[in-house]
Amino acid sequence: MSELLNTLMQDARVWQGHQHRPTSQAAEPTGYQILDNQLGGIGWPRGALSECLLDNSGIGELHLLLPLMQRLSHSGKTVFWLNPPHMPYAPALAREGVNLDQVVMIHTDEAGDFLWTLENCLRSPVTGLVMAWPGKLASRDIRRLQLAAEAGSNVCVLFRERRYADQNSPAALRLELEPGDNQELKINIVKRRGSWPGQRCALAMAQRADLTFHEAPRVVQGPWPASTR
Repeated sequence: MSELLNTLMQDARVWQGHQHRPTSQAAEPTGYQILDNQLGGIGWPRGALSECLLDNSGIGELHLLLPLMQRLSHSGKTVFWLNPPHMPYAPALAREGVNLDQVVMIHTDEAGDFLWTLENCLRSPVTGLVMAWPGKLASRDIRRLQLAAEAGSNVCVLFRERRYADQNSPAALRLELEPGDNQELKINIVKRRGSWPGQRCALAMAQRADLTFHEAPRVVQGPWPASTR
């Protein structure tokens, strides 16, 4: 038992009050130095869930993931969009340097189909990033997804309503997002492994790309054979 506790604490999986403990968990830089600094230089954790909690879409949350989308799509990894609230605007993604051949968008109608699809995306070796809009999730569903994320060792970001901030979650990183003055995106770190919550920062989004809320002329293309579309 003592050996198990030591392993958990060294991996920063046990919260130790205001005592900061660096974690060796694999991660991807966010692309925003000010945010990476607040995250202890870790960035988006791989092999774990991250949650972005917000009241309304379109406040810059996609721009927050844009550097990661750019980097992973050009490294040959697939970027999955699962049940986004609006059609992604393909020309804007391409203009911002995202490789559309590595972007796949999936819509599901049933909650069971959503969980099954998300689990399989997380476990796939081709996956680099999964962005998902799940709506309501039970705690047991989040634990199920966390196990799938650990198996796949990729980045998974769930976009959820802020009212779920008080829900217990095994997610390694939880960010509360709010629009600020002058088109800023205000970020409050609700939870992160290895340290206490409460760090805040704001990212300037005045020049952000208009990535969504357009009726795109075509569905974002993905790396599937033409005969299967």
